[in-house]
Amino acid sequence: MLNNSVSISVSDDDDNELAAGRIRSRVRRKRRKPSLRSGNELIRHIVRKLTKWWPVLLFFPAVGLLLFEASRIGVKPGLQMNSATPKTTSGGLVKQPKANLNRLEPTTRVVGGVRERCLKLLAPEELQHLDVPSGEGHTTHVKNVVYMRDDSDSRVGGNASLSEQHMRAGRFNLFTGYQTLEQREKSFEVSRTPTVHCGFYNDNGGFKISAEDRKYLQTCEVVVSTCTFGGVDDLYQPIGMSEASLEKVCYVAFWDEITVSVQESRGQRVGEDHHIGNWRIVVIRDLPFSDQRLNGKIPKMLGHRLFPRARYSIWVDSKSQFRRDPLGVLEALLWRSKSVLAISEHGARSSVYDEANAVVRKHKATPEEVEAQLSQYRLDGFPEDKRLNGKKALAEASIIVMEHTPLTNLFMCLWFNEVVRFTSRDQLSFPYVLWRLKVLKDINMFPVCTRKDLVNSMGHIGKAKPLLR
Repeated sequence: MLNNSVSISVSDDDDNELAAGRIRSRVRRKRRKPSLRSGNELIRHIVRKLTKWWPVLLFFPAVGLLLFEASRIGVKPGLQMNSATPKTTSGGLVKQPKANLNRLEPTTRVVGGVRERCLKLLAPEELQHLDVPSGEGHTTHVKNVVYMRDDSDSRVGGNASLSEQHMRAGRFNLFTGYQTLEQREKSFEVSRTPTVHCGFYNDNGGFKISAEDRKYLQTCEVVVSTCTFGGVDDLYQPIGMSEASLEKVCYVAFWDEITVSVQESRGQRVGEDHHIGNWRIVVIRDLPFSDQRLNGKIPKMLGHRLFPRARYSIWVDSKSQFRRDPLGVLEALLWRSKSVLAISEHGARSSVYDEANAVVRKHKATPEEVEAQLSQYRLDGFPEDKRLNGKKALAEASIIVMEHTPLTNLFMCLWFNEVVRFTSRDQLSFPYVLWRLKVLKDINMFPVCTRKDLVNSMGHIGKAKPLLR
């Protein structure tokens, strides 16, 4: 039988070659390059991480920056601080040492691409020899202001009882006199010898000053004044004055007995010469209003009554430290511009009606009080324009530089009466009185940066509590 099978021999070498061929084919097989895919995935991964952890990444640099800035805001050598430790006010507020106390470096601004000083004072050698001008030669529509007085011992005003007067006249009292609406309207009629209410109406009205202090106030011809009632603010020593100003200028701080007590507890004790540093402390007894803000308007607006022989005055709010030479300030803001009144523009708003909304929003007066004032102003025809006589209508009023002329004295009386009649927010009434008293035009409404150059702003420490009656 024939064997039809065919045998094929396969050697080990052939197996190896076959295996090698398979291996070579795998080696030659193209692999996909993973670089592009893995790169995109890496980017997406990084983006996901950043999206998740970006607050943490920003937190650490921010903390580092805060620590760096905190290390720079230290008390510079040579600054005179009241204390190196925090103080607690009567209202329980903690008062930290002020970093900008005693700063003298000027405030600057850029004008036409050039940086210049906001307040351009004379050179120190010129300030040292600066004389106070006589003030004669002013042309004015008012020759003399007559102040209403009631010299009786009565505790009432006019023929009405005290309670009836209060119901009719709001916050008017024996200190202010009881101004009627008819008297208010007539007070804006300019004449050579106008007769107006201007505080100090009756000897029983309060705001008592000792005979010794009254005698001192009558000696002042140029004065820088401030006040603190209710003990809420510290007293900051004036700086930057020349030797000539120290000799010619009175620095007077009006305090009440509460402030004396609070300041003594903080180490500020009035000396036997009635001074603390350069400030002459005048203690007021029997304040006429329960509202301490309203009591503060008396030295602020009636300086011509308190300093009867003064020719010039600079008012500085208690929240600020005056840091310029007074005679230099008078020269820069009054004499150089031939002005009789200089006051700072408001930094945030221009309209009385916008300011009224802000006052209500910030709870600085009740909506009813503000609406009563605005209703009267609208009735009188006061415009809603943001500018008045080409000037910004709204004033900030924490610094008032004034020559004491019959016309400016009249203006201050009318302004004070409006503050008593309506709200204590004097920014609301200032442009109205200026509008009504149209003959007062020589006013220097200086910009905010000038105000910042005049003072180191400390801010109010607290809010005074109303006096109990």
